[in-house]
Amino acid sequence: MSYYQHPSAIVDDGAQIGDDSRIWHFVHVCGGARIGAGVSLGQNVFVGNKVVIGDRCKVQNNVSVYDNVTLEEGVFCGPSMVFTNVYNPRGLIERKDQYRDTLVKRGATLGANCTIVCGVTIGAYAFVGAGAVVNKDVPDYALIVGVPGRQCGWMSAYGEQLDLPLTGDARVTCPHTGDSYTLSGSVVTRKEA
Repeated sequence: MSYYQHPSAIVDDGAQIGDDSRIWHFVHVCGGARIGAGVSLGQNVFVGNKVVIGDRCKVQNNVSVYDNVTLEEGVFCGPSMVFTNVYNPRGLIERKDQYRDTLVKRGATLGANCTIVCGVTIGAYAFVGAGAVVNKDVPDYALIVGVPGRQCGWMSAYGEQLDLPLTGDARVTCPHTGDSYTLSGSVVTRKEA
């Protein structure tokens, strides 16, 4: 085994787990899951069968990553944040054929106790604040807060708020990395230093 598994964790046969990943207390990884290298699954995490978790993701305590969720490289899932996979669930009605795909792109942060309603795409390096409820797609680098989630700014790949308006034309440079960020209309692009 090229990854660490705590004795209390359960990894079902067939699960694919990359090198140097860490699976902590009371985690359950289902057999169809594909988990990359250098991933950390905190205490009491559940990973469904139809889940893909990219390299170097951090899934903090008490997160359930349900079927049809894909996390690209470097995604951070804060403690007790929530994914859903059925838009209108009912206990008395079987709706497993109605799972909606959720994609969280590279480097995005999902804050503690936020909820990601199924069927959305969270853009690269976007930042969803603690407790926010996201029910629509989030652009790359967007900062989302509130219930329902609304955009209130832009974030750098480094993880700090950029001094850009929500819309218009502007450009700033990250003081930590030297990367430049250009706003054109309502889209931010990054040029690495």
